Amino acid sequence: MAGHLEFNTSMSDALVVLGAAGIVIPAFARARITPVIGFILVGVLVGPFGLGRLVGQIPQLYYITISRPEAIAPFAELGVILLLFEIGLELSFGRLWDMRAQVFGLGAAKLLLSAALLTLVLMGMHHDVPAAAGLGIALALSSTALVLPIAGTQSPVGRKALAMLLLEDIALVPIIFVLGAFGPGGESGTALFDTLVRGAIIVVLMLTLGRFLLPRLFASAARTKSPELFLAFSLLVVIAAALATAGAGLSPIMGALLAGLLIAETDYSREVEALTAPFKGLALGVFLITVGMGIDVFEIWRQFGAIALGVASVLAAKAVVTALLLRMGGASRGIAAEAGLLLASPSETTLIVLSAAAAAGLVGRENAQFWQIVTALGLTLTPLLAMIGRRIASAVDRPQDAPVIDMPSDATGQAVVLGYGRVGRIVGTMLARHDVPWLAIDADPALVTQARAAGVPVVYGNVGNAELLAKLHLESARAVIVTMDEPVLVSRTVRRIRAAHPDLPIIVRARDADHAAELYRAGASDAVPETLESSLQLSEAVLVDMGVAMGPVIASIHEMRDELREAIMKGGGLDEKPRLKAAGLRDRL
Repeated sequence: MAGHLEFNTSMSDALVVLGAAGIVIPAFARARITPVIGFILVGVLVGPFGLGRLVGQIPQLYYITISRPEAIAPFAELGVILLLFEIGLELSFGRLWDMRAQVFGLGAAKLLLSAALLTLVLMGMHHDVPAAAGLGIALALSSTALVLPIAGTQSPVGRKALAMLLLEDIALVPIIFVLGAFGPGGESGTALFDTLVRGAIIVVLMLTLGRFLLPRLFASAARTKSPELFLAFSLLVVIAAALATAGAGLSPIMGALLAGLLIAETDYSREVEALTAPFKGLALGVFLITVGMGIDVFEIWRQFGAIALGVASVLAAKAVVTALLLRMGGASRGIAAEAGLLLASPSETTLIVLSAAAAAGLVGRENAQFWQIVTALGLTLTPLLAMIGRRIASAVDRPQDAPVIDMPSDATGQAVVLGYGRVGRIVGTMLARHDVPWLAIDADPALVTQARAAGVPVVYGNVGNAELLAKLHLESARAVIVTMDEPVLVSRTVRRIRAAHPDLPIIVRARDADHAAELYRAGASDAVPETLESSLQLSEAVLVDMGVAMGPVIASIHEMRDELREAIMKGGGLDEKPRLKAAGLRDRL
């Protein structure tokens, strides 16, 4: 009987979560509002402080409320783990090494200075020094789970945020141990040292074995041509890595990040990313629902003044510290302001650190519960702060010393070039020579200012922002040309545009044949691999310089290009047959 009751409870909770996903995501997408707010509001509504408190009076509510929040907590943690795994897939060890100065410089400065300022603010609120320090370091953390999906990892703001958030994820375990050591009756630093040694050994083993084993294991899974097996193996790697670091006393999200970095070095990273993305989104929705379930609306009403002061103090302190650090580091005013607001809210890991501070005796239980409510409200405000930050950045960094070119309300007949770098400039020049009206979008304010001063139709904007794409009215455009050298952002942008505009020609710059194949699957009308085009141009130059007539050379280059494009679209890559056939050597061999 008990087992049957537990099964019914689990099914009821699953119904609420899946129902929320099925309703919230489409409804908020139609309203062009991030689903983050929707999931949190669902948590408030169906949690123990919402309709859940009325189950005793109205038993029918049992089936649309979550009666055991602790039962879905593991799925919420899985969402954060999968998020860090996806971040690892977008990175590489080379890029991470290039970011080391920002991670350990900018990231450490942001964490320590925010914690110091918040400690002073909390002491002004009549907390004693140990409690203020424990709360300060907890509230100084920012939300990886919300910030990176909003900002991405390729935009200027996203790159700065990623560096700071990586440091905070790395520092989580030392923070918890230090709080325990300084609490009443806390242990010495020996436990921390032992944990760090064990963790270092585990990390070295993961890096060594992962580089050797993962490419071979993924190749074996791929040869079966079974998406289910490939997906199961991908999830197995993520969870095993998270459990390995958790078993060593480190954070499981560190293991997930390492797993993503290791797989990013293989040839299977894009396939793994595509297969695991739906699970990440759903699990992250569960996490946001658990955040909402921690918000007691009646308690907020009873302590409205104190809670509002707490939220405002945390947001203001962190926004100021982050923005000033970025300005000192050379970031533009708009990027500094946007990043400051985006990182101002507390983190999901703040809740973990608050629990550790309470367990160590540094913070009283009531105090910890108060700041947990502040943290939940801060997380809820993150999408709103992000929107305000984007608008401030657009206003502040809007080029002032050039002729004003307004965002078009009607793009009829225009070619829209996304990215005005090296490739975008050449495309724009060729369009102008053939009298094709065009408009370019770029996220570099200095480049936009320079181009507009020369009378070039370039406007400032972040292509990763769905609102910007909507304002362009691409349904009336002649074509869209995507030229950025950021594979993940390019693929995401192509999917987004194709979903909204099924008949629009989308021509995309690709890094290589594999990337081109992925872009065709995403909906590109034409994907141009840089590596193949350079090979074709080199072949043309060689043949002409050797005395072959120009006409046959150009004809053969076009024929070769068509055959390569066909091979990419059909097979997702290149094999020897298209190359040999195009070169006229197949029969001889």
